[in-house]
Amino acid sequence: MSRPPPSFTPQNPTPGPNPGGPASSLPASFSNLQISRAPPPFASSAGPPAGNGPAPSSIRGPQAPFPSAHPFPGSPSPPLQPDPPSARPAPSVQQSPPFGGPPAVLPLQPLQRPPFHGPSSGLPAQMQRAPFRGPPAAPQPLPFGGPPAAVSQPPPFVGTAQLAPLSALPYSAAQPPLFGGPPGAVPLPTYSMPPFGGQPAPSQQGPYGGPPQFGGQRPGSQPPSFGAQTASASQPPTFRVPGANAPAFGPPGWQGQAQLGAVPGGMQPSMRMPVMPGGMQPIAGQGIPSTPTMPYSPHAGAQVSTPSKIDPNQIPRPIAETSVVIFETRQGGQAAVPPAASSEFIVKDTGNCSPRLMRCTMNQIPCTGDLVTTSGMPLALLVQPFALPHPSEEPIQLVDFGEMGPIRCSRCKAYINPFMRFVDQGKNFICNLCGFSNDTPREYLCNLGPDGRRRDADDRPELCRGTVEFIASKEFLVREPMPAVYFFLVDVSMNAVHTGATAAACSAISQALSDLPEGPRTMVGIATFDSAIHFYSLKRAQQQPLMLIVPDIQDVYTPLQMDLILPISECRDSLEQLLESIPSMFENNKVADSAFGAAMKASFLAMKPTGGKLLVFQSVLPSVGTGSLSAREAEGRSNISTGDKEAHKLLQPVDKTLKTMALEFAEYQVCVDVFLTTQSYTDIASISVVPSTTGGRVYYYFPFSALSDPAKLFNDLRWNISRPQGFEAVMRVRCSQGLQVQDYSGNFCKRVPTDIDLPAIDSDKAIMVTFKHDDKFQENSECAFQCALLYTTVYGQRRIRVINISLPCTSMLSNLFRYADLETQFTYIVKQAASGIPSSLPSQVRDQVTITCINILQSYRKYCASVSSSGQLILPEALKLLPLYTLALIKSIGLRNDGRIDDRSYWVSIVSSISVFLAVPLVFPRMIALHDLMSRDDEDSLIPNHLTLNSENIQDDGIYLLENGEDGFMYVGNAVNTATLEQIFGLSSLAGVPNQLVLEQFDNELSRKVNEVVNEIRRQRCSYLRLRLCQKGDPSGDFFRSLLVEDKAPGGLSYVEFLVHVHRQIQSKMT
Repeated sequence: MSRPPPSFTPQNPTPGPNPGGPASSLPASFSNLQISRAPPPFASSAGPPAGNGPAPSSIRGPQAPFPSAHPFPGSPSPPLQPDPPSARPAPSVQQSPPFGGPPAVLPLQPLQRPPFHGPSSGLPAQMQRAPFRGPPAAPQPLPFGGPPAAVSQPPPFVGTAQLAPLSALPYSAAQPPLFGGPPGAVPLPTYSMPPFGGQPAPSQQGPYGGPPQFGGQRPGSQPPSFGAQTASASQPPTFRVPGANAPAFGPPGWQGQAQLGAVPGGMQPSMRMPVMPGGMQPIAGQGIPSTPTMPYSPHAGAQVSTPSKIDPNQIPRPIAETSVVIFETRQGGQAAVPPAASSEFIVKDTGNCSPRLMRCTMNQIPCTGDLVTTSGMPLALLVQPFALPHPSEEPIQLVDFGEMGPIRCSRCKAYINPFMRFVDQGKNFICNLCGFSNDTPREYLCNLGPDGRRRDADDRPELCRGTVEFIASKEFLVREPMPAVYFFLVDVSMNAVHTGATAAACSAISQALSDLPEGPRTMVGIATFDSAIHFYSLKRAQQQPLMLIVPDIQDVYTPLQMDLILPISECRDSLEQLLESIPSMFENNKVADSAFGAAMKASFLAMKPTGGKLLVFQSVLPSVGTGSLSAREAEGRSNISTGDKEAHKLLQPVDKTLKTMALEFAEYQVCVDVFLTTQSYTDIASISVVPSTTGGRVYYYFPFSALSDPAKLFNDLRWNISRPQGFEAVMRVRCSQGLQVQDYSGNFCKRVPTDIDLPAIDSDKAIMVTFKHDDKFQENSECAFQCALLYTTVYGQRRIRVINISLPCTSMLSNLFRYADLETQFTYIVKQAASGIPSSLPSQVRDQVTITCINILQSYRKYCASVSSSGQLILPEALKLLPLYTLALIKSIGLRNDGRIDDRSYWVSIVSSISVFLAVPLVFPRMIALHDLMSRDDEDSLIPNHLTLNSENIQDDGIYLLENGEDGFMYVGNAVNTATLEQIFGLSSLAGVPNQLVLEQFDNELSRKVNEVVNEIRRQRCSYLRLRLCQKGDPSGDFFRSLLVEDKAPGGLSYVEFLVHVHRQIQSKMT
């Protein structure tokens, strides 16, 4: 007899209707370049699958915000709506907010006492006037993607980079086509570069009589996708301070130069490669087109390359997508190729998980390890268990099996999922990972239908969804679920007080208290430190907080076992009073030393019984007590003879003291985040070990500015505590027999080979998992991966999030290239490079990155390309941007010789846990023109099309914004119209204006549009960009030009030259 399915609740509320972007118009065809096209693998892909929901719309926008969406990713979600039509029926459906329950967040209140002994921090007066000494602006707090109520023009919640509607192309479906088709039946689409040197011959005629149409889904498209949204039911908080600034990266070593052989003039239209999702664009007709090529010039062989013979318009570049695509994860029983991570898409989970949660470097799995080795490509998964959903997606369902607990394979312990097969009238099920036949528990029995599926499969989320969340039964509880503990540790040494960092930290904490989870289980504590540690007892009974000083910083202890960490409901008033008074208490502090390590250890001892988040605000190099550090950077500079050879050792931790401490923190579920508000070297290489081992991260504000950085500090802290997250987590990835997990990389602690421990895990953290073969797969079988994350919600519920994906196996090398995932592979390469930086010279890391790129392209050329002329560079369609991204990585901050040691260490620390969505822009930034925003129609997407990263697009009378998800560099030419300067900056001249930029909003249309663009980028990136002013003729302007990766730089090739280099290396390998 069939038992009704267990009750389940939506894991995230369902927000309002989906956003739109402008309709995409396909660029004109190019007459001098031809791309081979291949028929679709399935005839069925000629139209949208049934039941596909709304077709991908090219919705015009943005006129208004979503009815119930919240523009900033940290802002709370709208009231819950009824389940969408595709939600499954269940006996008792409750609406439950994400991660356990709704915080009733209070609206932010400005501090009564000013943090800098000046005006109230709601909007300090100096921030109104800002560094431009112009007239004060009307008090108008700028939104971080979402405005306060007083702002009349809310920036709409609309993603700007969206997938072009596939229906605009011949025979393309609304969904990416399925895998399959006879393997090897059609040649791979390739992108043939013209020969290097010599004149190109007239282009050959395409197979169907005309030049190809360009458009379609674009792997590796640059601008990112949807905005982020968390779900907590409260009013969207506003952002109090309208500015942020960008860090200085020291004296730049690169002078920007014009690209060699570049065609003069403005920006050339980007090439749009005809491409099917994953690599091919289906076209009409049955004929198999040959790959059109450009002839080889015999004169090019031994001569110096003449890059000017390469038309810059023919080389591949990313193209912004402009429409939203509905992506069904499985169609017709087979995995669908996911859209690019940087595009905007709405996922419909039909068996495989959302690609936001888990992506593979290859969308078909090689049958043997030899095939992986031959391809040169990595086999890895990038897992981001709490990745933010698109607001229009269905919530993850919560399933409660009661005391029985979730159904699992009795051999490999895999969780029940849509790919487990029920047999013998449902009495047994066969595990899709290990193949073991299990007895079905009596309570879970159900008859099978004529198709072999259980009759209740579509009513049970665990049998029809790729991602599901189970309520953990008692067997998963080692102890009572921990409370949500937040302990703040603030540097009050002389330097921190004098630079305003202490006041900024206290102000940020005070304002962010409203965003802590509401409820009796939320607990807080606070301590300050210089050369001693000061704890504070916040008991309500006391007239004022009681300071308890710990002077021993070699063998630290906690002064009280009780009263240091209390429920916020009992001590909020005392805490706010204390935060208001700390800057004045220490304003005359003459102690310059910092006992950072000892203070962390003492705070940990207070948190040890519960675990929780330790948020440390640090301003100087830790100089005394346990874990103290020395100024290694200066020592490395003074010893020139060993400086270059040993420089990379400054990127390693100085010793194992902090690592040992971090391992103890992780064991007791304490996660550390470090906010470095500094103006000097702080040895991030050593400090970052603690966050990276405990599941936290480093935030870096260099050089710290009391004028512009408090806004970013507050927003970073606020997002840190309000984003989706879990505590005391354990994660394991399982895979089908034939593969085994080789390694995990990310911010975690690993004690046993199979699991990783995460004291905290949040929506921004990703884990890379690499695999190796230990057996062969059968052709046309499927290989499954399952990630299981056991964690505690911020409301104290123990949950298991199970994420499944099943991909087809192939023995055809050509299929690996056809279905390669460019962005995930490149993220893997970036993470590999970052892991090598501390132990190798920068030149060795750069060489290794280049060799990886060359090996992949050479394998494709040797085994898959149908053209034999050695004068061509042939790129696989799905990976045609790999050379450009590789060049950008070689020129990135982390791999430069001339970068500051701390900047490079910070880059390494970010990359260790970065997601696919943010890895590409970190290395290959986005540049847009701000001076001509007025010429754009209001119905266009909020963010204009990005410009190619070369000097030809930089005009002396222009203003440009280049952003990488962390920083925004605003470049101002030296011939900019005075009226434009006054509209954006409120000044007729920027002479003498500091680089740390506070962007104000003035009463004019251009200023409004610039602010909208900046806030939209902040919303997309879930990061409050630090803005930095860069001017021509200034070192800041030279640094800006060094970020134009297509340009030639001292010691670095231009994009065209790099293609020549790659081509020659492939030629030499081939011969």
